[in-house]
Amino acid sequence: MGEAKRRKNLGIPPREKTEDIKLPQLDKKALQQKVRSILYKYPIIPFLFYGAAILILIGGLFYVFKSFNIA
Repeated sequence: MGEAKRRKNLGIPPREKTEDIKLPQLDKKALQQKVRSILYKYPIIPFLFYGAAILILIGGLFYVFKSFNIA
């Protein structure tokens, strides 16, 4: 038996519908402008990200070589 029929048989009022929670809408243009202004203000940030990514990749290679005794 479905919940609606059971509630009707018991004399309970129908269940109240809850509001759907929606994700906030992001303004893509404003976000792009904010990111660009930060990158123009601090132009070294991309180099730091690339450097960190290269270090992580090199560290991963060392970990693989060390753990599998490849070298």
